[in-house]
Amino acid sequence: MKDFKKYCIIPAPPEDIYKALTTEITARLWTGDVVSIDPQEGGEFSLWDGGIEGRFITLEPYKKIVQQWYFGDQEELSIVTLKLHEHKKGTSFEINHTNIPDEAFDDITAGWEETYIASLLEFYEEE
Repeated sequence: MKDFKKYCIIPAPPEDIYKALTTEITARLWTGDVVSIDPQEGGEFSLWDGGIEGRFITLEPYKKIVQQWYFGDQEELSIVTLKLHEHKKGTSFEINHTNIPDEAFDDITAGWEETYIASLLEFYEEE
């Protein structure tokens, strides 16, 4: 199992980023794909037409989202913690993804960089 940590600045306030990650219609806009989100603790989500699936563990509006991502039958849960902090240029977005299966690590980290973060940045830079 491996871990991934990343920080970036997204040019939008934390409230907007939180809503983009927990509101189905907004998530459809920035991902450009099929999404399903049940925004409550224990609620499940799916992004990019099932490319990412999991459930919400903790939701602290405009500050923190903790998710479990599904990777089949693994002993340790794969946990994603997303922290949002106000920044003079928008939001400081912190990602901490733990217990990524070794065989999926390269694909997952590339997905974070090239798809997830890139899509959020592109969506908010256009506004």
